[in-house]
Amino acid sequence: MDVQRTYGIPTLEFRPNNPAPQGPIEEDLLLESRNPGMTALLDMVERAAAGDSTILLTGESGTGKDLLARQIHRWSPRRRGPFIVINCTTLAEHLLEDELFGHVRGSFTGAINDKPGRLEAGNGGTVLFDEIAELPTSLQIKLLRFVQDRCLERIGSNRTLRVDVRVIVASNRNLGAEIAAGRFREDLYYRLNVITFTLPPLRERTQDILPLADWMLKRMSLATARPDFRLSPDAAAALISYRWPGNLRELHNALKRAADLARTETITLDDLPDSVIHRTAAMSAPAPRGTRLKDFEREQILRALADCPTLGEAAATLGINVTTLWRKRRLYGIA
Repeated sequence: MDVQRTYGIPTLEFRPNNPAPQGPIEEDLLLESRNPGMTALLDMVERAAAGDSTILLTGESGTGKDLLARQIHRWSPRRRGPFIVINCTTLAEHLLEDELFGHVRGSFTGAINDKPGRLEAGNGGTVLFDEIAELPTSLQIKLLRFVQDRCLERIGSNRTLRVDVRVIVASNRNLGAEIAAGRFREDLYYRLNVITFTLPPLRERTQDILPLADWMLKRMSLATARPDFRLSPDAAAALISYRWPGNLRELHNALKRAADLARTETITLDDLPDSVIHRTAAMSAPAPRGTRLKDFEREQILRALADCPTLGEAAATLGINVTTLWRKRRLYGIA
């Protein structure tokens, strides 16, 4: 795999004798960061994967928490065991309990056979509780015991079963705020919060946006047997300027839309979603007639600082370096 440069930023290029892997498109993306913070995070995650501690993954929706959980499993000594995902948002409380712990024959109407739960199915591997903040309070009590001693009883049984699994939990909510609101048990939180990793949003990884986009487009080209897609300069600038509230998931969907609509292998600004286009248009709008240049520049800097969480991103949005941005802030008296 070669690292080439496009638009001044390193991108990934696959050699013909080393084709892209054929798994889900996002699975490899987290491992190719050029962001120093993300690189340091991945290094710590790889070290933690070698152990067996419970891991809590936090971060905004779409940052790749489930992908990172799968990678932890692949890096761990349990890699040959099962990887079980339990989505805490998809089932009603009584169905979720059965899904987790299973049941014995005759425990309720329709229970005609014994059924192991997903925790048992994960024996020897890893279990991911996705969106753990959505777990009903009554099940939080049962999960607390399981996390504590890895023991459970199926519904309708008094027989205790011991299960050997590693537990990973993920949440896009602030669990501290959920505890304060009475929606999440504090004792469970402290059982889960052994090792915590917070995935940064994509807007804080601006140097990763174009490499990720190029990789996604490469995979889309392979999947559709079309020529390799490329980004036009204005489309590339739009991707960098946009804040990506949906993170990796939103970037993938935006590029999928663009690839489906593009008339040629070059993706232009018109192929991108309106939200991305409007963001770029707002940042590049011409100054109103009669506006002095310095007033317009000051307004653009104020807008970038208001929209961006870091000076680095604001500078990248404006197309200048951080030192220049500091100087212009002093020049215009911007706090």
